[in-house]
Amino acid sequence: MVRHIVTPVPPYGGLQSGNIQQPLGRNVDMPAMRLTTTTAIQTTLIAPCGMNCRLCRAYMRERKACPGCRGDDSVKSKACVTCRIKNCGKMVQGGFSYCFSCDSFPCARLNHLDKRYRARYGMSMLENLYNISKFGVRHFIRTEKARWTCPECGEMICVHKPQCLSCNHKWR
Repeated sequence: MVRHIVTPVPPYGGLQSGNIQQPLGRNVDMPAMRLTTTTAIQTTLIAPCGMNCRLCRAYMRERKACPGCRGDDSVKSKACVTCRIKNCGKMVQGGFSYCFSCDSFPCARLNHLDKRYRARYGMSMLENLYNISKFGVRHFIRTEKARWTCPECGEMICVHKPQCLSCNHKWR
């Protein structure tokens, strides 16, 4: 059994149960699964805001796939290129890799994004950033693989869709 264990996060934590904080997304208790080459999550796929770009439908699409927030801007949509979080002046000037390094963390833009993703997709950017800050990006990636891998086919699940894109297993 895989269990995502982190310490409680008072200002913006998920659903807490004792010392175990239940992630907002899926796969809290799921059997071990095979991880395929398509489940790889590179550290460059974790956006400054805490989004795991590997889970985004734009990254997963077959035609004109997005390379992720840190990827080549020439192949991204205009909305992604002009992202106000990724292009934030404090991020650029400070040379930060993640928003949690900023003295304004969490800013209004990030709070707004977090609120929207919590409500629509059961995922928290702030929780992601807290976990990256506390445990490191590699540990975060390992927990993301367990949390977002389809228990039916072993492929990565798209955070924006209620079913696996590979096998149509419904997960939310």
